[in-house]
Amino acid sequence: MTDISTFATSQLSLLDKELQAELAETQLLTATHAPNTLQRAGLALLNLHVSSQRTGLGGKIVLELSLDPAVGGGGLPEHGLRAGDICAVAEQPKGAERKKEREGMEKQGVEGVVTRVHKESVTVALDRDEVEIPNGKLWLVKLANDVTWKRLNFTMTRLQKMQPSEHSTLTQVLFGQSSPTPIPADDLKAELKWHDPTLNDSQQQAIRFALASREVALIHGPPGTGKTHTLIELILQLLDRDQRLLVCGPSNISVDNIVERLASHKVPMVRLGHPARLLPSVLNHSLEVLTKTSEAAGIVQDIRAEMDSKQSSIRKTRNGRERRAIYGEIKDLRKEYRQREGRVVSDLLKQSKVVLSTLHGAGGYHLKNEKFDVVIVDEASQALEAQCWIPVLSSGAPKLVLAGDHLQLPPTIKSLSMKQTKKPAVTKTNVNDVVNGVGSVSMKDDKEASAGGKKAKEDDVKLETTLFDRLLVLHGNAIKRMLRTQYRMHEKIMAFPSSALYDNKLIAADAVKARLLKDLPYGNVEDTEDTREPLAFWDTQGGDFPEKVEDDEAGAKGKSALLAESKVNENEAALVALHVRNLVAAGVKAEDIAVVTPYNGQLALLSQMLKERFVGIELGSVDGFQGREKEAVVVSLVRSNAEHEVGFLGEKRRLNGNSTTPAVALVNC
Repeated sequence: MTDISTFATSQLSLLDKELQAELAETQLLTATHAPNTLQRAGLALLNLHVSSQRTGLGGKIVLELSLDPAVGGGGLPEHGLRAGDICAVAEQPKGAERKKEREGMEKQGVEGVVTRVHKESVTVALDRDEVEIPNGKLWLVKLANDVTWKRLNFTMTRLQKMQPSEHSTLTQVLFGQSSPTPIPADDLKAELKWHDPTLNDSQQQAIRFALASREVALIHGPPGTGKTHTLIELILQLLDRDQRLLVCGPSNISVDNIVERLASHKVPMVRLGHPARLLPSVLNHSLEVLTKTSEAAGIVQDIRAEMDSKQSSIRKTRNGRERRAIYGEIKDLRKEYRQREGRVVSDLLKQSKVVLSTLHGAGGYHLKNEKFDVVIVDEASQALEAQCWIPVLSSGAPKLVLAGDHLQLPPTIKSLSMKQTKKPAVTKTNVNDVVNGVGSVSMKDDKEASAGGKKAKEDDVKLETTLFDRLLVLHGNAIKRMLRTQYRMHEKIMAFPSSALYDNKLIAADAVKARLLKDLPYGNVEDTEDTREPLAFWDTQGGDFPEKVEDDEAGAKGKSALLAESKVNENEAALVALHVRNLVAAGVKAEDIAVVTPYNGQLALLSQMLKERFVGIELGSVDGFQGREKEAVVVSLVRSNAEHEVGFLGEKRRLNGNSTTPAVALVNC
């Protein structure tokens, strides 16, 4: 049994350390690196101007930023800004002003959220309502995201201050103060009218279990086992029982995947979140689009148009008195706009049986007075526990269903206060043990650009222990059902994760268990040694494929440590390029191939070598490619050194889930 207040207090402390680590990292980068370096590192965009300005949801000012025509215009350079990133829009510093500007970047300009990224522009929704946008050359810098942490802090503080009498039965079960209600055996055998009759036995069992559970149910979905497919059937079954559902995930893509699949079933639903962050295929279900297209939408359209007109006139007005007068008019319009929009939103939500949002979005003001019967969280093993408590507390739901895989990557933890641990020395013998599934290597600390921070053992870092993990420890496998048939991998590819992580319980579906690249449906793939084998290991031991860390040689070569934090292996990259070339020569389409690596330095090198030569090929980090599928995946592991150090690659879960149907090639084994 866990004391709820003590748990929440501990979480607040850990969350604060994590926030401080993220803030310190961002402040250090912006204070110590030149703007051009920040741009090359993907953390900033220079030489921008405002190409358009409009009013978005909630009356927010939305800017579209593109390259200033004075510097040539055209497409944006490569950068790392993504939808959802917190950023600052400010006048670009000049010459000697730059160092001073960098030191106070967080206090300069106006903060906002990146809502859309195109090849030629970036769209940003500003946080402040009344702001004067500079007319000159602008720059955009990525900042630490403290908005998420504020909501997590609010949620844990609410849990901390709750009196025992306020704890729901669900909350008591989630902390072991009460046991889950036993499920009658007949409920687990009940005959159901399936919306999808093709569900396999383990999927049907998981749905029966989730329906029969009174407080909490865990659906364990290993890679390729149709977890989201199963959740869709569960949602439809719950709707048949007149239940109102709040469906969440840690990322926009995890939520949009569910919206896409629900759409064909004509379910009355609303997707919360800024439409610019959503997949185009789900926009018609987004709150902003519905507020524009519903029968009641007309009451806000006229005010929105008038606000846009006023915003446009501000940029053309030089007289200070006139500008202040227009700002006053906009302030009054915005107040009226929000009141009218609030009524439209409230009506839309009341009509919706399913509301979908990110875990963070579930704590927004739109759901303040909304109640639900069941909360469903997809990809729950990739979310901090505090994130999962946002919908649990805000919804008032008596039942929680978590779906995920605790044997894939956990959330990334950046806190610098972690216990430092020695990097693992891995010999050839115990590497073979890991590959054969009979041994393991502990996860140790190591710097990694894609993760941006440190990893540590689960028993050292409580913030990394997810709600999914904790409930398994608390209540055991009795609250979990595992999906066992996978539809993604050849059975030889499946053999390792099944043996090492899933107690040999995975089964390959007939459609994929023997499928090879030479059998791809386009019909013109040659039968070669690269296309007839589902799993290939390219051994690079012997000292001819050394890894390299690019030291900070700013004085000699103009390189910054910011651009050299990650490891590269140039000879190994050449081997990867050879394998890709052989696959394409055999007839495999470049768009069906993915090259994956744990290190951003190697990713940058491979991108230079492959992107233009093989148009359509996908390159990504191991973390970023989690859960994705391609016909052929080439994995470049990079590490090769005399000390036999593998760093965070000792974490077996890092490669789990990045699988494909016919073929995987691992380079550096």
